[in-house]
Amino acid sequence: MVRPKAAIARSKIVNVRLTEDEHSEILATATALGFETVSEYIRDLHEKAEIIAPTIGVPVTQSIPAKKYSAPKQYSETSYGQILHGDSLGLLHTTLKPKSVDLIMTSPPFGLVRKKSYGNKDADEYLDWFRPFADGFRRVLKDSGSVVIDIGGSWNAGMPTRSLYHFELLIMLCQEYGFHLCEEHFWWNPAKLPTPAEWVNVRRVRVKDAVNCIWWLSTTPWPKANNKRVLAPYSDSMKHLLVNGYKAKLRPSGHDISTKFQTNNGGSVPPNLIALANTESNSHYQEYCRKHELPVHPARFPVGIPGYFTKFLTDRGDLVVDPFAGSCVTGEACEVLQRRWICCELDEQFLKGAQSRFLREKVESMPQNRAQQTAIRKKPYELFAPCAVSVTDEESPLFMDGGRSRPKAASPAKTVKAS
Repeated sequence: MVRPKAAIARSKIVNVRLTEDEHSEILATATALGFETVSEYIRDLHEKAEIIAPTIGVPVTQSIPAKKYSAPKQYSETSYGQILHGDSLGLLHTTLKPKSVDLIMTSPPFGLVRKKSYGNKDADEYLDWFRPFADGFRRVLKDSGSVVIDIGGSWNAGMPTRSLYHFELLIMLCQEYGFHLCEEHFWWNPAKLPTPAEWVNVRRVRVKDAVNCIWWLSTTPWPKANNKRVLAPYSDSMKHLLVNGYKAKLRPSGHDISTKFQTNNGGSVPPNLIALANTESNSHYQEYCRKHELPVHPARFPVGIPGYFTKFLTDRGDLVVDPFAGSCVTGEACEVLQRRWICCELDEQFLKGAQSRFLREKVESMPQNRAQQTAIRKKPYELFAPCAVSVTDEESPLFMDGGRSRPKAASPAKTVKAS
């Protein structure tokens, strides 16, 4: 039987000289990844070779060869967005078109020593786990777009020392995948409990860990952005300066304080420290989950985090994607700001409660809770100067062993009855 002629004939042959070991390794890799032939494997690599670092003109390292991923399924949709259920690698590598996303706004599972219910990864395996997602980010992000990653730190097991995994992630994304660090932000949660308890409360050799790093990245040094959209209110001293003026002069630091500093821009440029308490204990989302006996996602960030970056970095109608959606906080922020959005979550149990963010179902005390959730805090959070509480060295001597020895529990006070 004559073999039918292919529509696009593969008539070209390329000879590549390999050692015996090189050939064996390539063949083994192709087989392990599910490719039937080395040729099929090489053609697949070529299709992914279009991921280029535009500012340095060299190919970005492709740490993990491309695989075929299943597309996630639509779970629900709203006026502006949709919730998808499934592996977000399918969304990034299969569903979305290349260079179609304006902002990837996400908080992936942190690399923690202690396992959580939402499926976090071990810190020492984190980079290898994240690489396919980094490939997908490069594939779908527009040249003018941004990636914003909220990521918390981790403590090394059994020691009062910190893991470097989230810094290693940042370096990997920049050095291996050609991302640029536009600016790091730090989310300070004033309501964070004094943890880890062993080092903070028991041995008292560390202070509480209350800050998450937020990496703002892009494939170019020039992603679209405008900080006038996220201005902060002027301080009382700045208001006084605008009314009464000041003397323009060169500061000892070298900064030239010119007359332009007296221009009223409607607000001050915010710092890269975001002070936002994560205290939505009575939100509509939690009320809904409790009423319907659904699990509450244990690692939500407040809606103000995605809201801030969405306003800062996107326009109405732009597409925002959260590949680790959890309870779809990013989707809620985008719905209010009228951005198109896609939230993808692997665990369906969290999507059942996530739908409450887009329902208008009346639950008990919902209006009050909703108002509390969306209200702007009238009083700013207080930042105290170092050593604001006076304690003498004699009152609190240093632990000379650095806390290696666990202090003995204090004996309970005895009650003495009067005779």
